[in-house]
Amino acid sequence: MVSPCATPPRRSFAPEPAGLDAPFASDSGTACREEENMTAPHTRTALVLGATGGIGGETAAALARHGWTIRALSRGGKPAHDSSGWEWVQGDSMDRDSIVRAAQGVQAIMHAVNPPGYRGWSQLVLPMIENTVEAARVSGARILLPGTIYNYGQDAYPVLREDSPQRATTHKGKVRIALEQKLEEAAREGVRSLILRFGDFFGPNPGNSWFSQGMVRPGQPLRSVTYPGKPGVGHTWAYLPDAGEAFARVLERDADLDTFARFHFQGYWDADGTGMVETIRRVVGNPRLPVRPLPWFVFRVAAPFNETMRELYAVRPLWEHSIELDNTRLVAFLGAEPHTPWDEAMGTTLRGLGCLTTPEGGTRSAV
Repeated sequence: MVSPCATPPRRSFAPEPAGLDAPFASDSGTACREEENMTAPHTRTALVLGATGGIGGETAAALARHGWTIRALSRGGKPAHDSSGWEWVQGDSMDRDSIVRAAQGVQAIMHAVNPPGYRGWSQLVLPMIENTVEAARVSGARILLPGTIYNYGQDAYPVLREDSPQRATTHKGKVRIALEQKLEEAAREGVRSLILRFGDFFGPNPGNSWFSQGMVRPGQPLRSVTYPGKPGVGHTWAYLPDAGEAFARVLERDADLDTFARFHFQGYWDADGTGMVETIRRVVGNPRLPVRPLPWFVFRVAAPFNETMRELYAVRPLWEHSIELDNTRLVAFLGAEPHTPWDEAMGTTLRGLGCLTTPEGGTRSAV
């Protein structure tokens, strides 16, 4: 369970008790066509692109908890053994007509899709968002987009704010800038959007993430942790259930949002690159759990021949510089940032990934 609490100015990795929800703060803003989309809670519908992924799935779950009906788009339709109770529709984010059809009658569209294995990522990302923009234009829905820190260069480090200059030096970052510019341009024509920017994700159902694909081995008890960063370099982490809850809470105040709205989510700030590892050690009960550096040279060697490895190696600079997200605007708007205590979040994550051992010697995974 997510246990939100009032957000302090900065957080460090240490055990803490679960907190209580803080009241929402008041704020003001403008929204386009808000009366058309202000429906009763039980009639609100969100189309989720990427519902089988980490942030897409957690946002869908959070919206459902807040009374939204979930319509999930998937190339294969409803997944086998699905028990979510969501409506699954068949479609492809590269097929504009299928996106527009799926968005009929919805009030929000969660855009959380990437090409499988990141193949053709730089060529496909912008057409994908253009299709979502057209669907939002026709339906009047607000687009929800999880933002990244790729957009920024060293001139904006170490603390990133909503108005920090976006001057990425990597190809991946420049594409992400262009993607957000598509939303900003569409806002001038009345298409509403919300960008929530996060650090690296972790959680029990993470999809593609550094944590689950690089730091630990799902389905195996932890014998060591592989860490991509350097000691002394800070890093920002976001627990996926908290991230999804943040989207749902902000959307509860849709009428108070600007047409083009952006917020930064602080999550867990690991000030020196050791906090995440120490949290893992506490949760597994092994203070001497070995930590190994990520072999970046493997990515560098494979990059010319493998697109996925090339895209991963391109973000190495983000692990070489301290980067923190300032959530002042988000806290002012909501009154609190959703926040699960670190050890609780890590325990849920490792159980979900099947990395915690049972007394019988097996591994535990979330049901």
